[in-house]
Formats: sequence, C-alpha cells, structure tokens
Amino acid sequence: MSTDTLVSDIYRMIDTKDIPEGVPVEQVINDFGENMKQILRDNITEHEFDRRKLRMSNIGKKDRQLWYSYNGYEGEKLLPHTRIKFLYGHLIEEMVLALTKLSGHDVTHEQKQVEVDGIKGSMDCKIDGVLTDVKSASSYGFKKFKDGSLVNDDPFGYIDQIKGYAHAEDTTDIGWLVMDKTNGHLTYLKYDMADESQWYWSKLNFFSIPERIKNIKKIVKAETPPERCYEVIPDGKSGNMKLPVGCSYCAYKHDCWGEDLRTFLYSNGPRYLTQVVHLPNVIEVDRDGNKVSQ
Repeated sequence: MSTDTLVSDIYRMIDTKDIPEGVPVEQVINDFGENMKQILRDNITEHEFDRRKLRMSNIGKKDRQLWYSYNGYEGEKLLPHTRIKFLYGHLIEEMVLALTKLSGHDVTHEQKQVEVDGIKGSMDCKIDGVLTDVKSASSYGFKKFKDGSLVNDDPFGYIDQIKGYAHAEDTTDIGWLVMDKTNGHLTYLKYDMADESQWYWSKLNFFSIPERIKNIKKIVKAETPPERCYEVIPDGKSGNMKLPVGCSYCAYKHDCWGEDLRTFLYSNGPRYLTQVVHLPNVIEVDRDGNKVSQ
C-alpha cells in the first residue's frame, strides 16, 4: 500500500467497516487503549520537559525563542484550557494512527529514538516506509498541509523537526498525516527532498540539518538574544500594531517585547498589541492573566 491512498483508505474503512484481511484488529485496539492511557497519565501527573535542552522537536523554532528557552527564562505558564487543548491533540493523533493501521497501511518505527550531533528526538513513525509526523490542526493550519504550502509558512518548525529525523534515518521522503480537529477531515502532505524538479525543493533544502544544529548551538550560548523573529503588523485600520500569529504563540513574547506588549481579550482569543492608538473596548489583562484597570 502507499501513502497516496492513505486518506481515502481510512475514509473507506470508517464508512464500510471493511477492514483488510490480515490486520490484527484486537491488537490494534488494545495498543490504542494502552497508548491513550499513557497519554492521559502523562498529562495529569508531573511530566514536564526541560526547556533548556535542545531537542529535535524544537530545532525548527525561531532563534530568539530558542535563546530564551535555553537560557532559563520561565516564559508564560500554560493555562488549564491550553493544557487540555494539547491533551486533546495528542489523543487525536493516537486515534488517527490507529485508524491508519486498521485501514491496512504499514506503520513501523513508532517513537524510534534518533540523534544528530548530540540532538535527540523521537520520530512518530514511518507509514508505508515514509517518515511521517502525525498532527492535529485547526482549520486554518490544516489548509497549509492540504495545499502543500507548509514550506512557505511554518511558524512551529515542523519542517526542520522532520528533516532532523530524516537526516538520522538517511531518507528523503517525508510526510505529515494531519486531521482537522474541528471537522475530522484528513490529509497527507508528502515532500520528496531529493526531487529537484519540485517547486518546493530549494525552499526545503535551503540549509542542512547539521548546519542548522551547528548554528543554533552557537546562538543559544551567546550573551544576548538574536534579533526579533517577526515584525509587528497592523491591527486592521485602528492604527494599533499587533504581534503576528507565530509571535503570539511564543511563550517568551513578554520577555521579548517587555512593557510595550499589552494583551486584550477579544471574543476570538487574545490579541497582543505593541502600539495602542485606539484603546480596544475589551478587557485588558497583564502577563499573568489578571485584569488591568482602565
């Protein structure tokens, strides 16, 4: 079987309940249950990672963000609802992987430990021989996987992360199996890093993973942080300026922008303003989430 038919095969299996011959259904179900238990256990017990460590999962993050992390800045604490969102994402990803197995596709190398120049990580798996990360995404984020434009806009560093695994595995085929957590749609995005005829090839191979690792090791040990990762953008026509999406998700945005950064709670989520010309008619909070008197 091939990842080219993965999504349609999962849809077909769900729709018809027709599981290919030879699939160990009860084993897949039992493994799924055990993995779900472990995910829940990890999220309700003391299970924190050391932000100071460079890992394969964060080498794609922005240089300044990595500097703050490596140098011991505390950053924002995750709010309870954010922790639940991350838990929900992990559960979804485990479910999608189980559906992949039940649809008859070959899943190997689950959570295999890899290392490149001292940087360690755990790859999700290989599906039909293709190195694959399994993700859940918002409808907005899902579009980049659906139309293949992730290589143009990757604020969370997914590409460098999987390139690290690929380098360790000496493979050039990489892919993402992604579910839109709002509506259940699935997609599979595949890039071939060796195919120079592809439109994305030069962007995907702009620098190598060993070069990236060598560079960030120097950056995080510098006395001062590198330049900011993003420029602020207009907040509509109000005259106010705000952080772009990639910057707003960073745990170190308050350390980065200091007193210039103000947080306003809109109905569709917080908005981080660096310049306020017209005061928004919504609640303002400080970095700890406490209401600011106006």
